[in-house]
Amino acid sequence: MGPLEALIPLSAVLAIFVGMPWLFLHYVTKWKQAKTITLEDENLLDDLHDIARRLDDRMNSIERIIAAERGEQPRIAELRSDLNNIELRPQLQRRDRAI
Repeated sequence: MGPLEALIPLSAVLAIFVGMPWLFLHYVTKWKQAKTITLEDENLLDDLHDIARRLDDRMNSIERIIAAERGEQPRIAELRSDLNNIELRPQLQRRDRAI
């Protein structure tokens, strides 16, 4: 048996017992990472949430100004109570408690 003939069974054994498990574990790891939100994504969502809150406050201010100019009662109180009853970020709060 020559040296070239010995490489065929060796390469088959390496492919089966090293290559296949490595390939499987590599893609399982990638799949698990893709399932979770990254810290960078979470920070981006927090920033977007803060921007949305500020824009909401600005819109409420504009509505109050316009209502005052027209002599109307602003609807801000009724809208604000509806928003306060809605929990906007329950998943992030649960995640913070788990950490």
